[in-house]
Amino acid sequence: MRVTGDWLTHPGTQALCAVLERAGYKALFVGGCVRNALLGAPVSDVDISTDATPKTVTNLAENADFKVVPTGIDHGTVTVIAQGRPHEVTTFRRDVETDGRRAVVAFSTDVAEDAKRRDFTMNALYADVRGDVIDPLGGLSDLIARRLRFVGDAETRIREDYLRILRFFRFHAWYADPDAGIDAEGMAACAALSAGIETLSAERVGAEMKKLLLAPYPAPAVASMAQAGILAVVLPGADARALAALVHLEDGATPRPVRRLAVLGGEADRLRLSRAEARDLAALREAIGDMAPPAVLGWRLGAALATDAVLARAAVLETPVPLLWQDDIARGAAAQFPIRAVDLPQLTGPALGAALKHLQGLWLSADLRLTREELLR
Repeated sequence: MRVTGDWLTHPGTQALCAVLERAGYKALFVGGCVRNALLGAPVSDVDISTDATPKTVTNLAENADFKVVPTGIDHGTVTVIAQGRPHEVTTFRRDVETDGRRAVVAFSTDVAEDAKRRDFTMNALYADVRGDVIDPLGGLSDLIARRLRFVGDAETRIREDYLRILRFFRFHAWYADPDAGIDAEGMAACAALSAGIETLSAERVGAEMKKLLLAPYPAPAVASMAQAGILAVVLPGADARALAALVHLEDGATPRPVRRLAVLGGEADRLRLSRAEARDLAALREAIGDMAPPAVLGWRLGAALATDAVLARAAVLETPVPLLWQDDIARGAAAQFPIRAVDLPQLTGPALGAALKHLQGLWLSADLRLTREELLR
């Protein structure tokens, strides 16, 4: 089998591979670029595996006038920018020691040894410079069947890096056949070793969860997380039941992780959200419960966040979205409270503030439809 694509034939990519091969080293594409190309999915990152050491890769690349950045030199990775295209070039490796968060590795010259340290069989696929697929572990049949399995023993792979628990559910959401169910051995291993998630940084956990929630249809994977007790570790108090309803209501709209987090509920402290994400999440959770109409939400939150709020509320409360809700959100987002302090010249200080607040309350309760003259009367 052969992979194709612009990422493969890019002049910089082909030039870098030629530099390595002319020096007598292997240059094999690996991981996501091969997997996605075989699935017909977009390829964003180009990773290359080689039997050349990082020092050798650096010397060869710099002699070819490519820029080299030592992005992960301790783990055998350098980033080579060739004709404007970045490539992560990593030496074949084997694990010497792991502690569930990081690994001590030794360089290898054997692609099969490199494949055995990868997480899932569908990620242990390689391709040469012509695109011919190399399958050391039989992962191609798993990929064709959209079957996600750990490489070798699942518990061993997880103990090497506990983030693989979350990656298991994330990759299931993105690449596995949702109708075939989740791999039982993998799920059992994740459940048995779930305490290991506590050793991971909040940044790693949050990044992985957001990638999962960006999947077009993450509900089955998140439901499996809940069943295995993983969701309770990551989001204590979360409930996965409303997520499927939300995805249905989104009707193909661009996924927004914060919107999906809002319907899961639970304590999000373990995710280390940005200030903006945390603020939006709090606003959405408040909007789910306060029952403000779409126009008011549009005025308070802006069009994008108000849209999230209407969809999230309908999913959580199991109610239909209101009629013409999108028009009302747009009306609210464009609206301005028609009264200003200068409209009440007879009032000052606290009395002015109280009057403005009272009039604004009337305006909001009237769905933003009262005019300046009606409010002043």
